[in-house]
Amino acid sequence: MFTPKMVARVIGAAALTALPLMGLSQGGQSDSAERASLEAESRLPLEDLRSFAKVFEQIRQGYVNEVDDSTLLEYAIKGMLQGLDPHSAYLDSRSFDDLQANTTGEFAGLGIEVGIEDDYITIITPMDGTPAERAGLRAGDVILRLSGKSMRGVSLDEAVEKMRGPVGSAVTLTIGRKGHKEPFDVTVKRDKVRVYSVRGEMLEEGYGYLRISQFQMDTGGDLMRAMKKLKKEGELKGLVVDLRNNPGGVLQSSVEVVDAFLEEGLVVYTEGRNESSNLRYTASSGDVTNGAPLVVLINDGSASAAEIVAGALQDHRRAVVMGTDSFGKGSVQTVIPINEDRAIKLTTALYFTPKGRSIQAQGIKPDITVERVQVTRLDGRARTTEADLAGHLGNGNGGEESGSEDRKRAKAEQDDWYSRDNQVFEALNVLKGLNLYVRRTPSGNEESSAPRAKDQVARIRAEDL
Repeated sequence: MFTPKMVARVIGAAALTALPLMGLSQGGQSDSAERASLEAESRLPLEDLRSFAKVFEQIRQGYVNEVDDSTLLEYAIKGMLQGLDPHSAYLDSRSFDDLQANTTGEFAGLGIEVGIEDDYITIITPMDGTPAERAGLRAGDVILRLSGKSMRGVSLDEAVEKMRGPVGSAVTLTIGRKGHKEPFDVTVKRDKVRVYSVRGEMLEEGYGYLRISQFQMDTGGDLMRAMKKLKKEGELKGLVVDLRNNPGGVLQSSVEVVDAFLEEGLVVYTEGRNESSNLRYTASSGDVTNGAPLVVLINDGSASAAEIVAGALQDHRRAVVMGTDSFGKGSVQTVIPINEDRAIKLTTALYFTPKGRSIQAQGIKPDITVERVQVTRLDGRARTTEADLAGHLGNGNGGEESGSEDRKRAKAEQDDWYSRDNQVFEALNVLKGLNLYVRRTPSGNEESSAPRAKDQVARIRAEDL
């Protein structure tokens, strides 16, 4: 049985034993003033430990409900770490498992991305190759009940926790779906799910979009796979890298993402009390976009590793950063296991951008501020064009005609991003502007002029935007 007196005896003995060792380091020649100072310093922790033991005993004997000693000591450890800063923490077995799932991107569950709509958990998308997809769940499905219990008003975190579970276990979802008069049940068997942190698509011909949701251990590999798919769709004239609401994650993965877009140079460096915390990360040669212009989107939900990426590409004048100010988490946490299923997450360093900027409590400021807003187009009356007129002459160069119906279809395609996400739409416009500004080289001389074109894009970002 643990007792407070045991704490005082064990830790007190250690503190007292340290005193002669400190004296020996002075060769036994410390004067009485130095010895008195050392004795005072050695007494301070012992007095604090005695205070802790007294508080522990008072809680143990007088708290309204009985709490076992192990739980009280765990609370003490949690409080000690929480008192340091908002990001240092004690990780119990569940928190440690969640952290490992987030960093590896693997967990046992259903494989759906969910959100909240009208107070209900709504499926944003079922992930490819997951139990949810195999069960026929669709984007837009509303989860009304889970194993018979209502999901109305349930938080996202609680919903995710309920849907995860052991591999092979089953859960029944009651689904509401547009076009179905009555809700219906779907039983899904949990399995291992691999979450990919990067997805890509073409915004329009020549202009790609990459969404990085968080930085997991394999985010660098996910990015390269996504880029490979984009390149198969044709020449890349520009790329939007979306880091909005990206909470960060593994530092090394953020370095790999920056490295994918740089030919050389410092990516980030860290500084801490211990020598092992003082690290420098540099880029190796090879730009996956071959120098195509980049726009990085950030907002106040972009934190930590996401800010490392935005800050590095901004410092190297490799990308135009757009959106709103980022979160401002410029510290590095180290996960230190203390046994098989518990660990502590301890802040061990601050990170700095290549130009020495600390992002801590400040954030990354975008080169161009663009707020997320709902945009509504003011349409005028339908206008007739020359191409609509009966008996009109054809194009002098034999080109395709552009009538009112053609323009209406083009506008409808453009309106998709314009109304759905104005920040992506503005980023696309900037990429088009950069391509228009850079002088095109004569045919047959593209290779020799590629570095000059890339430098020209960087100069535009720095001087003209």
